[in-house]
Amino acid sequence: MKKFKVLVNGEPFEVQVQEIQEATAPPSMKVVQSRPAAPPAPPAQAAPPPAAATTTPAQAPAQAAVPSAPKPVAPAGEGTVTAPMPGNINAVKVKVGDQVKVGDPLVILEAMKMENEITAPVAGTVKEVRVKPGQTVNNGDILVIIG
Repeated sequence: MKKFKVLVNGEPFEVQVQEIQEATAPPSMKVVQSRPAAPPAPPAQAAPPPAAATTTPAQAPAQAAVPSAPKPVAPAGEGTVTAPMPGNINAVKVKVGDQVKVGDPLVILEAMKMENEITAPVAGTVKEVRVKPGQTVNNGDILVIIG
């Protein structure tokens, strides 16, 4: 048996590896952490996430209902573009006076570590831009008004 010391994510581990002569023999490895107090805590914390995963599907329908919430806010005007979810504005692609077509990118909204391109729902002229890069927005906040 050979012993090795390795670092995994900055944590030292002592690993014992047994050399196997036959390809059919089962491998044998023993891993011992240098700090024995730390390993028990992560497994105990690892057990609750499956319960949280059970909670996540229950939240998913609630989130499905949330995107429908901005639609009632939109009647302020046919060209009112609202945030479909909370997040941060990474970029504003238009300015007042720009002509846009349906589907043209208006704003890049970062939410849940994903960049979401918010596009023009109607063709027209940009009348107002109510956000700027770095700004935090909530679900339903008005981003751009197209007239």
